[in-house]
Amino acid sequence: MELHVKLRNLLVMAAADGSLTEREITFLSDRRARWSVPEEVFAEAIRYAISDVADIEVPETHEERVEMLQDLLRMMAADGDLAEVEKQLFATASVAMNISDEELKEIIDSVL
Repeated sequence: MELHVKLRNLLVMAAADGSLTEREITFLSDRRARWSVPEEVFAEAIRYAISDVADIEVPETHEERVEMLQDLLRMMAADGDLAEVEKQLFATASVAMNISDEELKEIIDSVL
């Protein structure tokens, strides 16, 4: 999965509760810089994330799916508040990615 798509997925998660906190913005900005995503691509990803059509794109490989879920968990925890809508989006994403309950527990444990 291309890094700008991963970043867009993280933005969708961050915006799911209707707001972006300073800690979330810092987390996302750090990822943008680490992944060398141009600022104009980041700005477009923000516009997408706050749109009515925003959705998380499911990675193709199992390894990418696990990485994406780990990143989504980090994003959810960035502001210190796990909103119910974020939990629901995470659960929906894990089902769409065909991740078993047992593996999901392992993913959560690996991040926490």
